[in-house]
Amino acid sequence: MGLSEILGVLLGLGVLAGTTFLPKRAIRPLAAVLVAGLAFVALRITASVLVAAVVALALAALAFRFLPIVALRRVVFLAPALVVLVYATALLMYAAPGNPFANERVAAPEVEAALRAQYGVPESATEFFFIYVRRLVAEGTLGPSIKVQGRMVEDLLGPAFPVSLSLGLFALILAVCFGLVLGVVAGLKKNSVADHASMALALVGISLPNFVIGAGLIILFALWLGVLPVAGWGGYAHLVMPAVALALPNAAVIARLARSGTVEVMQQDYIRAARAKGLPESWVVGKHALRGAVIPVVSFLGPAAAATMTGSFVVEVLFGVPGMGQWFVKGAVNRDYSVVLGTAIVYFALIIAFNLLVDLAYAWLDPRIADEREASE
Repeated sequence: MGLSEILGVLLGLGVLAGTTFLPKRAIRPLAAVLVAGLAFVALRITASVLVAAVVALALAALAFRFLPIVALRRVVFLAPALVVLVYATALLMYAAPGNPFANERVAAPEVEAALRAQYGVPESATEFFFIYVRRLVAEGTLGPSIKVQGRMVEDLLGPAFPVSLSLGLFALILAVCFGLVLGVVAGLKKNSVADHASMALALVGISLPNFVIGAGLIILFALWLGVLPVAGWGGYAHLVMPAVALALPNAAVIARLARSGTVEVMQQDYIRAARAKGLPESWVVGKHALRGAVIPVVSFLGPAAAATMTGSFVVEVLFGVPGMGQWFVKGAVNRDYSVVLGTAIVYFALIIAFNLLVDLAYAWLDPRIADEREASE
């Protein structure tokens, strides 16, 4: 890594640090511009320039008008963070030993130069970054795969992304439902048998990796009971075991967070006031306590949802699921730079999207956060 690359990373980090000092009056218009830019780049992969521009401008107008200031602050930070992360990923790829054109037979310098020109892979990571960004914005493509001849990266990720998305969404719903029930019940019955049993179960879920859980599910439900298929993808029966294997570790974390949130909320003054009014306990918990109890869970769900919906390589290989997890690993092993950056961009974009949803959920769960928008006007 040369001096220019180090200066580029430092400049990006400086821009990120500077976003925290922006005045409130500058956040709203700047965030709208960044929303338009991010939406345009994302839509260019599947839509024409005109359609992408119109939709991006519409989203920018909606963000400017309706998003709370806390979500707009997140946009102002995460948009340049996406650029820094992509650039850092390119630097790490180039810093790793080997290159995409190295194999058992050493290619002649002229042949390697021709291949680099064909795939847009120069010797410098900074040059590759700018070539990749220009291709992404101007041409609306994630670039050609170097190892899978004749295929674009979006052609590889396109069929895999819905698979990982459906699997991850089902796993996330299972994790949230099971974890919240377990954690809230444990928090309401603090230091009881139910509390200790729930937290012991959560500890087991955190301790066991998902491939161990998956192997146990295969032995029990596929080999012994014969009620579910061992592996493959095609029907709802194929979804159950990989979704449970992905969901249980997250459910265990959610249960612990929900328990701590419930214990803290149930000691608040407004809960005592609600009980003093003679409200039923179910109304006190469901109407007043639950919204405050899930705030720690919401914080966890942003990155957890992105990681779950982009697929787990181990779980997908174990159950034969043709999702995105395979391309995360294949791209890195094969030094397929375009595939690595393409999967990284999808992952980073999902983190940005889910963190924005978390901020919006905060504004709904805690009115004090929503009031910050009115104070900034």
